[in-house]
Amino acid sequence: MQVKTIDRSDLILDIFASRAKTAQAKTQVELAQYQYILPRLKGMWKHLERQGGGVGTRGPGETEIETDRRIVKEKISLLRRRLAEIDKQAFTQRKDRGEFIRVALVGYTNVGKSTLMTLLSKSEVFAENKLFATLDTTTRKVVFGQTPFLLSDTVGFIRKLPHHLVESFKSTLDEVREADVLLHVVDISHPQYEDQLKIVNNTLAELGAAEKPVITVFNKMDKYEEQAFDQWLQPEVKAEILEELRQRWQQETEGNCVFVSAIEKTNLDQLRQTILNKVREMYRIRYPYRAEFFY
Repeated sequence: MQVKTIDRSDLILDIFASRAKTAQAKTQVELAQYQYILPRLKGMWKHLERQGGGVGTRGPGETEIETDRRIVKEKISLLRRRLAEIDKQAFTQRKDRGEFIRVALVGYTNVGKSTLMTLLSKSEVFAENKLFATLDTTTRKVVFGQTPFLLSDTVGFIRKLPHHLVESFKSTLDEVREADVLLHVVDISHPQYEDQLKIVNNTLAELGAAEKPVITVFNKMDKYEEQAFDQWLQPEVKAEILEELRQRWQQETEGNCVFVSAIEKTNLDQLRQTILNKVREMYRIRYPYRAEFFY
């Protein structure tokens, strides 16, 4: 049909490339793109069907597709070395953060993690209603009461995230692996929010972070109520339905869940108190000799 055709992985890579801002994110995306291209070089350009020869090549029998494949492999090696240097710097930075409990925001893409990060840390973090608005990990020191901790915003997950992206974003996902507490943000207004919740849990298991303490934050309650209830519904019935929803997820999460609306700023005090209780509990477990200083 004489038109460019892309698949799902290609589309995700294109979105990632348009969102990358820092040197780390750009390197990660570029590496993922080259890893994706390598096995698909055949037939991508017309010149790949021709043969090349001359000084510096293996001889007249080497096709241009083999030359391009060699160039791509060299580029992948270069990017991996560059990313290893960045990873080393990022590891040093994480190590220098001191004995603070670390809390990481995780969740499906576009569920409101960055908006919650801004509200909880009281600092400006880029947030927009689009896929993968956040590619780089942002970490802020937060103090609730007299208890300090580190809060990190991470890249959003997605169903069947291409494996080369997971590999490329290893250093970013290390924030999740090294966190003491996870805030799993769920967009409860999404029609498939339960599937998204399971996908994130499965991804956390793949990253080796499934056993970490988790607080499930059901966000966008205002949008959920707007979609689920019409204006003629009696307040008593509405309250009963919401209470059943809360009881169900309290049971599913063993009491570790909060229902909020980041945009409307509702129920944020309960969320702060829940985080504070969990952070203090982690200080008692992790640093018992210092825990009394954080009260």
